[in-house]
Parts: sequence; C-alpha cells; structure tokens
Amino acid sequence: HAGETTGPETVWSAITDLKAERIGHGTSAAQDPRLMAHLADNNIAVEVCPTSNIRTKAVSAFERHPLPVLLDSGVPVTLATDDPGMFHTTVNQEYLTCHEVFGFDRETLAELAITGVRASYAPDVVKNAVMTDIKAVQKPDHV
Repeated sequence: HAGETTGPETVWSAITDLKAERIGHGTSAAQDPRLMAHLADNNIAVEVCPTSNIRTKAVSAFERHPLPVLLDSGVPVTLATDDPGMFHTTVNQEYLTCHEVFGFDRETLAELAITGVRASYAPDVVKNAVMTDIKAVQKPDHV
C-alpha cells in the first residue's frame, strides 16, 4: 500500500528498498512526474481501487482521482476493489465507475483489464487465454 495515504516517497522506497514489482494503491505517484516516468519505463504496475481510495479518504472525490493522470503518463495501471465486502463494491462496479466518472471507453477499460492480467503472477498460458477473451470484447462491433 505504498503511496495510498502518504506521498510518492513511499512508492520510491517500495521500489528501491523492497524491489517492488507492483504497487498497491500508489495513487500519490501522480504527484511526481519522475516517479511516473520510472513506473512507466520499468513496467511497474500500480493497482488502483477508486472506491476504496474515496472511502478511506486517500482521494477526496472521484473527479479528483489521479487514475487518469497515471494512465496519461503511461503508468501501467490495474483496476481492483481492495476489499469488496468492506467497501461495498465489485470489480464490475469499479469498471462502471471508471466509465461514468472518467469517460473511459470500451478500449480503455479493456486495456486496464489487460494490464491487470499482464501484472499478475498467473502462468503465461492462463494470461494468454484471458487476454484473448478480453481482446474479443474490446472490439467496438462486439455487443
């Protein structure tokens, strides 16, 4: 949970001191352009849980959530729920929220899902199968 309720320095610490390959809740990375470039250049994914971030007050409002800034900076972002029971959300709801609040289209949402698969520790055969399924619904002509 580096950078969720602390500044980008804790994300840097997780990367440099702990050799983190993924960052959970690292929303404060959006405050540091050099950090965002490092995350993008080194393909270090940041797991973002918008509803959790709002409910814990790590982010003050959905409209102020740094998710679009992270994506625009090329940071690999995954979308998750944190604790669905505690925060009363689902993965589907998080994707719907991103569509409604940020205007993310089908392609952007599919890219978030693909990034999540790539950042997972699943075997390659599983990753490839899941990414094939995601790409099948990513096309605009899919109903």
